[in-house]
Amino acid sequence: MSQAPATAGPHVAIAPQLPYPATLGPGRVVWPYVVAFGLYHALALLALVPWLFSWTGVAAALLGLYVFGTLGVNLCYHRLLTHRSFACPKWLEHALAILGVCCLQDTPVRWVAVHRMHHQHSDEVTDPHSPLVNFFWGHMGWLLVPNRELARLSLYEHYSKDLLRDPFYKNLERDVLWVWINLMQWVVFFTAGFGLGWLFTGELAGGLRQGLSLLVWGVFVRTVLVWHITWSVNSVTHRWGYQNYKTNENSRNNVLIGLVSNGEGWHNNHHAQPRAAAHGHKWWEFDLTYITIWLLSKARLARDVVPVAKEGTVNAPALEAW
Repeated sequence: MSQAPATAGPHVAIAPQLPYPATLGPGRVVWPYVVAFGLYHALALLALVPWLFSWTGVAAALLGLYVFGTLGVNLCYHRLLTHRSFACPKWLEHALAILGVCCLQDTPVRWVAVHRMHHQHSDEVTDPHSPLVNFFWGHMGWLLVPNRELARLSLYEHYSKDLLRDPFYKNLERDVLWVWINLMQWVVFFTAGFGLGWLFTGELAGGLRQGLSLLVWGVFVRTVLVWHITWSVNSVTHRWGYQNYKTNENSRNNVLIGLVSNGEGWHNNHHAQPRAAAHGHKWWEFDLTYITIWLLSKARLARDVVPVAKEGTVNAPALEAW
């Protein structure tokens, strides 16, 4: 199915509101997610404590938005694993996937399955997170209640069995290994900060302060920011923005989200050509994620990069191919 170009404009009409999926578990919540979200947001607020402020921590948070958010989620989870927009050596793919795991957005297999389901049913009742239900639902509410359609076994079988053929991703599903990876990054950030603080102050108190600062800013603040950036692509860019293409759903290009997400917010472009490695299709639609893919290709670490089609659309692979 091809998508016709559309005249870009600042705003377009919102589609009619959708009901909640009928497959939700009434009166129930997903407690692991509720606890994790609450805990991380509370710990991120510790950044407001003056004793825990450091420019090293701020730098770690900002750099982490690129290292973990852009490389781990945008480039690996989304463009590489979900849409196969390019290929790279397995050692690099797995290393990037670990960065994605450190964003606490679930395992690669589940992330990919949910996103592929979103593309198949975008802004329909069966879409896992359409903001046409309501904004909060599309942003994060869909994560907080059980949905039978997102049960792991059936979801994986239909949408991500290709990833499960790789023992690396299969092992990440077992024994909550992804939880241990996230706890390990706590240790790494705190230890690095403690070492720096002790080195420069010569005191254990200085080491403790810098260690906690790097942990709060480099892990908790960064993770919460990456969460909301990712969730904003689900929510904001399906409600507000402009369209370069007439698609059969409500995706939009949103300038603010396009910039803060390093390219993911050019969402109408992406829905029109889901396999294209570049999401920015106009010269001014800045896409740092694609620039990174381009640089990897020049370094011979990325190959088979799917280009933007000049006309029509680059179709996503059939479900059977997944």
